[in-house]
Amino acid sequence: MTPRLGTATPDDAPQRPRLPEHAAPPPHGPTRRRFLAGAAALSATALLGAAPAAARTRAGAADWMGALPGDVPLHRLTIPGTHNSAAPAGGLWVACQNTTVGQQLASGIRFLDIRCRVTGDSFAIHHGAYYQNQMFGDVLIACRDFLAAHPGETVLMRVKQEYSEESDAVFRQVFDRYLDAKGWRPLFRIGDGLPPLGEARGKVVLLADNGGLPGVRYGDGALFDVQDDYMAEPFAKYPKIEAHFRKAAAQPGKLYVNYVSTAALLPPRWNSDRLNPRVHSFLDSAGGRDLRGLGIVPMDFPDTRAGLVDSLIRHN
Repeated sequence: MTPRLGTATPDDAPQRPRLPEHAAPPPHGPTRRRFLAGAAALSATALLGAAPAAARTRAGAADWMGALPGDVPLHRLTIPGTHNSAAPAGGLWVACQNTTVGQQLASGIRFLDIRCRVTGDSFAIHHGAYYQNQMFGDVLIACRDFLAAHPGETVLMRVKQEYSEESDAVFRQVFDRYLDAKGWRPLFRIGDGLPPLGEARGKVVLLADNGGLPGVRYGDGALFDVQDDYMAEPFAKYPKIEAHFRKAAAQPGKLYVNYVSTAALLPPRWNSDRLNPRVHSFLDSAGGRDLRGLGIVPMDFPDTRAGLVDSLIRHN
């Protein structure tokens, strides 16, 4: 199976809350992860065929930050997140989620990992070579609509370049077009340093994973402590996840990011089926339930493990 390819639609302005035409941008550039190279050889019968499941929206899940004081620093929170947040398409070896960005936010997710391919003067959402049938404007519409309905919340968004190798300056030009020409600047909180929750409410806090972008530098060692061993198989990965949880609770000060996801050996869904239950069990165990301030916890397919996101929220 080969990637969907074509020409991306740049018309994704915020005042038009509709999906753009689902056509993909023209191909060029290398894939970002080696395991994706083999995905094109999968037969259609090996790919995920089910429609995305509806997110389990629970009372309070959409407004959990609203109950917290405004002066709490973001780095002292436990923030459920998703890895490759807008990647439900591409089949067994590519898809990392089974819910939309809007459904994720409604279920309690507050960190989004957004991968953008430069196509003309717009960003197409990709996971490696695979266009995800949506544009950056679609992601921003979902965030805008959610935050308008839940102004006590915030969304932390990592933005990085995927499947294109444009310069930092070009990437910045396209991003600035979203901010100004398309009118998205009011949605964002862009500034140095991590704000307290009160300053971030109703905004998307930009975590810039590209040298050209403004805002908080994602992964900056002065601000972040990131565990992202994405090539460790689940048996080897889990001890690193638990150790990072314990470190976050014992040594507060930085914003910890603890990726539960891994791409090692098996498809993302199969790995998440092994890791998510173990993480959930630890969070609810005698040794884990009293830990607080665990940082950002990006996951693949969190909706398939009932109660996992709720458990993370309880660690605030």
